[in-house]
Amino acid sequence: MGLLSQGSPLNWEETKKYADHVRKHGIVQFLNIYNKVKERQKDVLLWGDEVEYMLIEMDEKNEKVRLVLNGGEVLETLQDKGEKTNPNTLTRNIRHRRGEKVVINVPIFKDKCTPSPFVEKFPEDDGEAARAALPDHIYMDAMGFGMGNCCLQVTFQACSIEEARYLYDQLATFCPIVMALSAASPFYRGYVSDIDCRWGVISASVDDRTGEERGLKPLKSNKFRILKSRYDSIDSYLSSCGDKYNDIDLTIDEEINKQLLDAGIDKLLAQHIAHLFIRDPLSLFEEKIHLDDENESDHFENLQSTNWQTMRFKPPPPNSDIGWRVEFRPMEVQLTDFENSAYVVFIVLLTRVILSYKLDFLIPLSKVDENMKVAQERNAVQEGMFYFRKDIYKGCNPVLDSSSVAQNGLDSEGDNEYILMSIDTIINGKEGVFQGLIPILNCYLENMEVDVDTRCTILNYLKLIKRRASGELMTMAKWMREFVDKHTQYKQDSVITDKINYDLLRKCDSISKGEERCPELIGDPVNRGK
Repeated sequence: MGLLSQGSPLNWEETKKYADHVRKHGIVQFLNIYNKVKERQKDVLLWGDEVEYMLIEMDEKNEKVRLVLNGGEVLETLQDKGEKTNPNTLTRNIRHRRGEKVVINVPIFKDKCTPSPFVEKFPEDDGEAARAALPDHIYMDAMGFGMGNCCLQVTFQACSIEEARYLYDQLATFCPIVMALSAASPFYRGYVSDIDCRWGVISASVDDRTGEERGLKPLKSNKFRILKSRYDSIDSYLSSCGDKYNDIDLTIDEEINKQLLDAGIDKLLAQHIAHLFIRDPLSLFEEKIHLDDENESDHFENLQSTNWQTMRFKPPPPNSDIGWRVEFRPMEVQLTDFENSAYVVFIVLLTRVILSYKLDFLIPLSKVDENMKVAQERNAVQEGMFYFRKDIYKGCNPVLDSSSVAQNGLDSEGDNEYILMSIDTIINGKEGVFQGLIPILNCYLENMEVDVDTRCTILNYLKLIKRRASGELMTMAKWMREFVDKHTQYKQDSVITDKINYDLLRKCDSISKGEERCPELIGDPVNRGK
């Protein structure tokens, strides 16, 4: 989620005038925070999860499901309770900064009766959609198609800045793995797509880069070529262990980078911030232009929180008792509270074993990007192969620098640091290949003093993850696909009718309320209370 604020929003032309002001004061605010809390130690583990939802209305008479559009009323209610937002400014300013509508093309799932080529027609189009839409793709042209998707995110407080940077790097390698494992987004605009995850859709939906920044035109009005949308995978590791695996070209603002280095920030953290600050602020409020840089951080957070990456490194807010944090952001929201809890607890436990056993899961960042592409493919949890580190106990080797990585061929698929593995192997293990994360977590739990009821709950959660990885249980994406495929109204043409949609959402509602069992998706968790 981005920075929540309230006030008089500026349009893009007005916001653009203050872009350098926001960047300048954002860096000052970051340095003020860093210098105050860089030595902070011994913060305890605290964590919190964020679950996003849609508001829908079930029209039982006409058997239709509609998105509830009275968001304004809901926001007013939330604001009365202390929440602060401005939801439309981003949409407007993204389009104006880009200079055109965003372009989202998702491959259509080719069923038996799907037209080939699949070509959409847009009766009210002024020609823009016809030019942008690709054959055999579902076309979308607004931020809402991406940010309207739902996610499950979890933030951890680390004991120190060093631990936060270490966790940031280690968890980054798991982002594509857990995204595929939690896949739950196979349908878009009433069609069955050929992807299972929302990530690329959101990435395109908030891509505010101009034609120059995307490399379509020579640089003239803009300063940088920018390789990714501001919603994408991370571009650099932050810890000394990760430095040698930073093999992605990193566009940075050299002036900001020098300012940070001169102020005593180390190279890895300086380039991370200087990379975030190549972006423009997308939303600015008239009341939030001139701030007290010693005690406020809105300008820093303006850019920090609109770089929506798989991981987020989060400095403490000014004058707070909150420590250094990292946010794990790639998971898809699940149908039930039980499933959401299972994924969150799985990641929480993963952070504990990483820190307790000093584990090292790092691979070249370019391979993590390749994994991100595989993770979004249909049924990637069963069919995808992912680069993953073989020896996670070897630990960081500071002697081996980045040039040695390339010379030693560590990006090959031979007997080196990492190989291609299935998610089943990564999660459950395979003799002679990899121990498996679930066995590692179980070993950790056996050495912990955990009461019987808590242990039973955790084992239920891990059992869900284990069975999803093995294919014994379906992902949400696969379950929805099978529901549509078996529906009497489905004509095997990749079209989801109102009736199919209504029946699907009605069943989802029943399952989420616990009124109906769904063992093929959730299994049968053991309840010690019965």
